[in-house]
Amino acid sequence: MSGSKPKLAEGNEVGGIAADRLRSIVERIERLEEERKSLANDIKDIYSEAKSAGFDVKVLRQIITLRRKEPAELEEQETLLELYRRALGM
Repeated sequence: MSGSKPKLAEGNEVGGIAADRLRSIVERIERLEEERKSLANDIKDIYSEAKSAGFDVKVLRQIITLRRKEPAELEEQETLLELYRRALGM
């Protein structure tokens, strides 16, 4: 039966896939994607606010990145950075 739709089996399954469960998962992902888009816009607005208040947005982004790191990882990175700077005469 070429071109025909798979028939719904008992429990709303299509081709062995639980259609209701799949739809639920897809809809949840879509809602979260919308939330993420909204949050990204909110973050962009905050960076704009910071810039208008005289803060350097590039430096703020670096600070945010650094704050996400574990203290030991950050210390190791700073130690290496200082070592490389000294090696380059900076």
